[in-house]
Amino acid sequence: MGLDDKIKNAAQDIAGKAKEAIGNVTDNDKLVAEGKADQAKSDVKQAGENVKDAFKK
Repeated sequence: MGLDDKIKNAAQDIAGKAKEAIGNVTDNDKLVAEGKADQAKSDVKQAGENVKDAFKK
């Protein structure tokens, strides 16, 4: 996995956590859901990159 991808995945995860937190504070269920979805997307991308890295070894 390239450093570029790691940074993008981390940024997406952080943005998702921020959305979720803001949604919780403002009682905005839609924003909470978007934040959780962003985090899930980041996790899936990370898992895919980990599989790629495993085959490169």
